[in-house]
Amino acid sequence: MSDQKNTSDTRERILDIAERLFMDNGYEATSMRAITSAAEVNLAAVNYHFGSKEALLCEVFRRRLTWLNHQRLQALDKLEAQAAGAPLKPSQILEAFFGTLLRMGEDPSLGGMTFLRLLGRTLTEPAEFIRTFFAGEYAQVIDRYKRALFRALPDVPKAEIVWRLHFMLGAMSYAIAGTDVLQVVTGCEVGDLAGEGGCDDPADTVLARRLAERLMPFLLGGLRAPLPQFKQQEPSSKTV
Repeated sequence: MSDQKNTSDTRERILDIAERLFMDNGYEATSMRAITSAAEVNLAAVNYHFGSKEALLCEVFRRRLTWLNHQRLQALDKLEAQAAGAPLKPSQILEAFFGTLLRMGEDPSLGGMTFLRLLGRTLTEPAEFIRTFFAGEYAQVIDRYKRALFRALPDVPKAEIVWRLHFMLGAMSYAIAGTDVLQVVTGCEVGDLAGEGGCDDPADTVLARRLAERLMPFLLGGLRAPLPQFKQQEPSSKTV
């Protein structure tokens, strides 16, 4: 039993360290040597538990996304049971999908803002192997939520809903990736961006809460925006 616990503790320590270093430095710039040194293990231990750097990154995400996907499906199941066959409100769907993710930022046991930033930064420029991984992890959840949005917005073309879901996912990914770019553009300190006045280093729970309070209305506004009126292509006046 003691050996099993030690093995489990080692595995979790490697994952915790890798999660933080991948977030701080990016996947490409994080070496296996840096991970093993910070985790105080040898390379053989990492290879034993994960096999490769790619597999390690996937497992960093899998341990968080398994919980997240379960919670998202559970939230949707509960809402649909309460609706008793009626379509859900768009705000309920977005809260169940995006709100569940953003609340992870307030809970260090679920990765907190470290995981959210890592997820956001990875989603903005995913390598091919992680793109394939995410597609498999998200497939069931995205399908369920798309169908819920189709029912909630019957007068909106399905293609338009898919585009808006794409835009919302992009906005969410960029927002949770961190405030580095926003600070450069605005010159604001993190505390100002968090809505905490002169607080230079607000807690991650505050950052996560303020982020959710800003992002959720923005996403809902985008979903409810008027449909685009595409201009008809004018016939060419040129003759052949």
